[in-house]
Amino acid sequence: MTVLLVALGAAVGAPLRYLTDRAIQARHDSVFPWGTLTVNVAGSLLLGFLTGLPAGPAAAALLGTGFCGALTTYSTFSYETLRLVQDGARLYAALNVMVSVVAGLGAAATGLLLARAIW
Repeated sequence: MTVLLVALGAAVGAPLRYLTDRAIQARHDSVFPWGTLTVNVAGSLLLGFLTGLPAGPAAAALLGTGFCGALTTYSTFSYETLRLVQDGARLYAALNVMVSVVAGLGAAATGLLLARAIW
């Protein structure tokens, strides 16, 4: 049952990641990966929030592992950073790493604090 919940969450999270990434990237005339940054920070905020709630294992599988796991993407972040380096945009690559890590951790902490404040 847990595997089905993870798959169901991922079936929603993965297309949402793709569509969000494309919509955001289409609005920016820049090589910086704004779409990936957005989905990763949003997913980190949501996962931090979910972590702070008294959710059972089924909700954690569906929303945490499935949805947030598919919404966020470390592999695309890594690939896009490497691509920036290969294309000579080293400053953008360094900014992508720094902003992604700091914003992702900050968003997760904010989500956790928000859930604790509400619950």
